[in-house]
Amino acid sequence: MIHFENPQAFLFLFAIPLLFLLRKLGLFSKISFPLTISDWGGKTFSYKETIASITSVFSKILFGSAYILLVVALANPVIRHQEKIYTSRGTDILFVLDTSPSMAARDIALVGKQITRLDAAKIGIKTLAFSENGANYGLVAMASEAACIVPPTNDLAFFEKRLDALSVGEFGDGSAIGIGLSTAIYHLEASKAPKKCIVLITDGENNAGSVHPETAAELARESGITLYTFGIGTKGTVPIEYIEPKSGKIHSGFYESDFDSTPLETIALQAGGTYFGIESTAALSSALDKIAQSESTVQTFHYRTSDKSCYSTFLFISALLFAAVWIIRRIFLSEVL
Repeated sequence: MIHFENPQAFLFLFAIPLLFLLRKLGLFSKISFPLTISDWGGKTFSYKETIASITSVFSKILFGSAYILLVVALANPVIRHQEKIYTSRGTDILFVLDTSPSMAARDIALVGKQITRLDAAKIGIKTLAFSENGANYGLVAMASEAACIVPPTNDLAFFEKRLDALSVGEFGDGSAIGIGLSTAIYHLEASKAPKKCIVLITDGENNAGSVHPETAAELARESGITLYTFGIGTKGTVPIEYIEPKSGKIHSGFYESDFDSTPLETIALQAGGTYFGIESTAALSSALDKIAQSESTVQTFHYRTSDKSCYSTFLFISALLFAAVWIIRRIFLSEVL
């Protein structure tokens, strides 16, 4: 929201119509003498230069704009931002995101086009994270290996940066769901948050790792952690293309997408959560919104107001325009100012 600390400065804008009126009345007008040049009995000489006329009009527009910006600067515009500051801890939500090669399949609908499963997951996660629900967000990247990229935090800028940096194939080419869940549980079980949950986003079945997903789900239940599972992607033949991070090799072709969602449904129910089948970004956002509402907690907060003055910005632009007007009139039009 823009707020003006010195709004009375806008009275100077009335100087523009006042000057126009005075010139119409003959005041503040340049002194000129008519001069007619012509042959005897012939046509009078007339001076026509379209480019000069257009340049003159353009300089007047620039001058008027510069004056208006100067008045705005004198009014001292301030952008006022109100931020909600939570004074109590909210829910810890830790995402376990599959980064196996199949997540590069382009079969998720977004406004008339198809995007990769990984990109769709990122969009949904960021939409939830920036919804100002007071939760803390963490991220575990999973494929044939797993690692906690971001422990639960309220530093959304850092969270977004690390999420955006994730790429397909970075942690191998399998889906070690059990390992991914175990890694998330390890970083949540000691948390003092009133509620804790894991959101698993994958497009396949467990085919790697030494920990069975049901074992990890049971551990989550015992630790008071709710588990939600997302099976992302459509079934059938879908296009796929990605660059292998280590070798830089480009993989392109088609992928036969067909996995059994039953294991994901089983571990979700086992840990008190729900399974969601995701085929579009809208479905993903809707499912994440349901989780946010289900896992919400009562928190105390206050609002912090911060002001950013734009005085110097408007003054600088105004000065640039005045300088441009001087250059146009003095150099290009050869006027004496």
